[in-house]
Amino acid sequence: MATTQNLPPVDQRHHKAFDSISVPERLLLGPGPSNAHPSVLKALSLPPIGHLDPFYVDLMGEVQELLRYAWQTDNRLTLPMSGTGSSAMEATIANVVEPNECVLVAVNGYFGNRLVDMAGRYRAQVETIEKPWGDAFSLEELELAVEQYRPSVLAMVHAETSTGVCQPMQGIGELCHKYDCLLLLDTVTSLGGVPLFIDEWGVDLAYSCSQKGLSCPPGLGPFTMSPRAEKKLERRVGKVPNWYLDVSLLNKYWGSDRVYHHTAPVNMNFGIREALRLLSEEGLENSWERHKKNAEKLWEGLESLGLKLHVSEDLRLTTLTTVQIPEGVNGKEFNLHLLNNHGIEIGAGLGSLAGKVWRIGLMGYNSTPENVERILNLFKTELPRFKENVACAA
Repeated sequence: MATTQNLPPVDQRHHKAFDSISVPERLLLGPGPSNAHPSVLKALSLPPIGHLDPFYVDLMGEVQELLRYAWQTDNRLTLPMSGTGSSAMEATIANVVEPNECVLVAVNGYFGNRLVDMAGRYRAQVETIEKPWGDAFSLEELELAVEQYRPSVLAMVHAETSTGVCQPMQGIGELCHKYDCLLLLDTVTSLGGVPLFIDEWGVDLAYSCSQKGLSCPPGLGPFTMSPRAEKKLERRVGKVPNWYLDVSLLNKYWGSDRVYHHTAPVNMNFGIREALRLLSEEGLENSWERHKKNAEKLWEGLESLGLKLHVSEDLRLTTLTTVQIPEGVNGKEFNLHLLNNHGIEIGAGLGSLAGKVWRIGLMGYNSTPENVERILNLFKTELPRFKENVACAA
């Protein structure tokens, strides 16, 4: 019989009365997350069921099929990792990189550097090719580096969230086939909003997130692996050094066997299933065109206000725009002003662009003409007072 006689007294220091959560209303026009679609939030609130329930198992297959459509791939191993986008990012490295193998990372922003860090932690021989933050790589530059280092993996970012650059992909897959290396691609800020053709481009490993172009809260990391990458995984000398992200184990859960691996975040998969359904209902080409039109409206409006955009138009992401902060203006103070007084979030710069740019996201559910007009109106009416403060100080 249970007894509490010999237990110590309960520490009451943290026993306080807390109010229920009341979240302030926010329009998230930063680098992510974006606002979740109302029907996604409704799906998230459905009653949870078991992660091996036949209904849920069927839903898993639907999520996989919808992800294949979103990425334009037939890859068998396409699934949402149970974790944020960084978990899917790490999964691409963990599964195909073995100690002392050469991994070449094309770095032109903050998240290229994150790939460098991750690959190093898996004891790869990491080499880099670098460009200024705001530029993209040419095919010729990439071939020179691949020819020099002969990597087993070329890792790069399609949509660099820190800079607003969209990397042109023509010919890179063919280059990797020519030199017998895998192509690993970060699509965190492009999935759902920017043209993506995983199979056509010869991409072997890709990852993304749930909270940007898909308009679902953060918590899942879409992942896909080509047959070429599968073969490399099968040839590993040792086990994948990350148990949780080991695709050879996850395949038994997400594949035909449905063998238990971990307790999946059931409601998050309800949410991403609805998010992907909405994308499919709209149609990829329509979504891409919507993002393009709204981005162009934003660019034109910002430039008409005398602001400079950080990236040349031919390389700009339509999901995220980097705007140069006018000289003398405190960008952080302006961000806080928009958030505290107008309930709108825009992003600050990262790394070498910290304090130099604002990052404005128009992703998924948030990419609308109304949101463009709202943020442009605030830049028009609110930014001048920050410029005036600079003039007064001078």
